[in-house]
Amino acid sequence: MRAVVTRVKHASVSIEGTVRGQIGEGYLVLLGVAPGDSEETALKLADKICNLRVFEDENGKMNLSLEQVGGSLLVISQFTLFADTSSRRPGFTRAAKPDLAVPLYEKFMVRCRERGFVVEHGEFGAEMEVDSLNHGPVTILFDTEKS
Repeated sequence: MRAVVTRVKHASVSIEGTVRGQIGEGYLVLLGVAPGDSEETALKLADKICNLRVFEDENGKMNLSLEQVGGSLLVISQFTLFADTSSRRPGFTRAAKPDLAVPLYEKFMVRCRERGFVVEHGEFGAEMEVDSLNHGPVTILFDTEKS
């Protein structure tokens, strides 16, 4: 799995002009699933992101977690994180098919909710408009194949 996690002041996702999910302070998570990913992969990545400490403490150091600041997550499915960019027109055969990707996307969000977080989301496979106000900016890339 791959995730691009951006610390945000707020973020929202709209589909056909209707806001489907929105959060205040927290993480905008763009989440991609690969064919070799599993439920275990989704759970580990969710835990890693939920434990990430990139919010500033009283000394201005990135030392606080999402829980400590009362933050939320907006999770957006993003198969394009597995784009093959060896040519000018990207290919997406490295991304998992929906029959695998959807359950793992859902499992990721369930795990974050189990940890007590508010989790908003878009719609898998839909054309979405994502709006966010990045804070920092702080953006962290996670790749479960490399960590």
